[in-house]
Amino acid sequence: MEAAKRRCKKKDISIDGNEQTEPVLLPGLPNHLAWLCLADIPPSLLYRVCISWRRFIYSPNFPPFYSLYALLAPTSPAPNSACHFHSASFSCFDPVAWKWRSLPSPPTSGPPLCMLSRHPSYISRILPVQSITASGHLLLIAANTHNFLPALTHPLVFNPLSNKWSFGPPFTSPRRWCVTGSMDSSVYVASGTGAQYQRDVARSLERWDMSKKEADWIWETRTACKDAKFSREAIEAIGYRGKLCMVNIKGRALKEGAVYNISMNKWEQMPRGMLGGWTGPATMDDQVMHVVDQETGSLSMYDPDNDCWEEFVGPSDHLKGAQHISAGRGKVCAVSADGAKIFVVDISASASARHPNFWILEPPEGMEVIAVHILPRMSIHQSSC
Repeated sequence: MEAAKRRCKKKDISIDGNEQTEPVLLPGLPNHLAWLCLADIPPSLLYRVCISWRRFIYSPNFPPFYSLYALLAPTSPAPNSACHFHSASFSCFDPVAWKWRSLPSPPTSGPPLCMLSRHPSYISRILPVQSITASGHLLLIAANTHNFLPALTHPLVFNPLSNKWSFGPPFTSPRRWCVTGSMDSSVYVASGTGAQYQRDVARSLERWDMSKKEADWIWETRTACKDAKFSREAIEAIGYRGKLCMVNIKGRALKEGAVYNISMNKWEQMPRGMLGGWTGPATMDDQVMHVVDQETGSLSMYDPDNDCWEEFVGPSDHLKGAQHISAGRGKVCAVSADGAKIFVVDISASASARHPNFWILEPPEGMEVIAVHILPRMSIHQSSC
């Protein structure tokens, strides 16, 4: 490795003696061949060697490794400050550099975006800011303004590989306190409340197919919910085996469940075992649905053949009261009850035979965590590496 560092420190000279604009990654090889040689090396090793290799792992030529994206809110915004100083924002935790990086500000066609998780006039009231992932993108779907109005007229879409935000198709009815979910390349929004309660909106279901050309993006009306009971909470629908599964209340309280069959465009009853064991926030990874029991802190997976939940991580104080979870790449990430920590659990096959490892990650100073997502790392400008 020391020899590699010495080679990286040498100035890159072209044949005619002029400096190249692109540094040589491996002396003696053109860069397009060096890319192939370096692509299979763990990025954590490349990061330690030299600046040119460090920059390479954040370029479009290196297979993107996965990072943790967190929706954050300020813990103590300045009193009487403008709304956007209270607003939620996103940061990405880079596991290779082991540091947080702020996402660029989302686009806006008017005043600065205002998405409140806590209203200055209602200290104890937590307002939902709803985000999901679909097709490798991060999406902001719904939030409240300081006037308790829908904060978004369009979904906001972040592409990690281009490090840019864009607008999705305009909502037919901007809303908050709604159901949000995704399956494959489609995004779903159901129920909720707009500026005022409307029963038609509270029972509606709409789909946006992200695989279509941007010029053809629209919200398509699907079969309406049977009632408006899912308009009272911010609900994340879990895309599982061609269906969207959802419950109207977290925890062990008496709840109702619903299942939307995507291919048949119809609503179904949730299996009794699935509903009974859905005792906290849920997520899906690699065709397996996971749930955290908010009371005991145990982590379970759903067995569709026997309609039951199988516990595979025993009760843990770390996971008690978890507010949101996300899974990917053999890890489950959970937001603590107070939003002050993110707990990462290794659930890979190699870890299943032993006591699972936990890591604790703290958010940037002065921020609390609302939700977490696992997506490819951001592309970063070379000067930021």
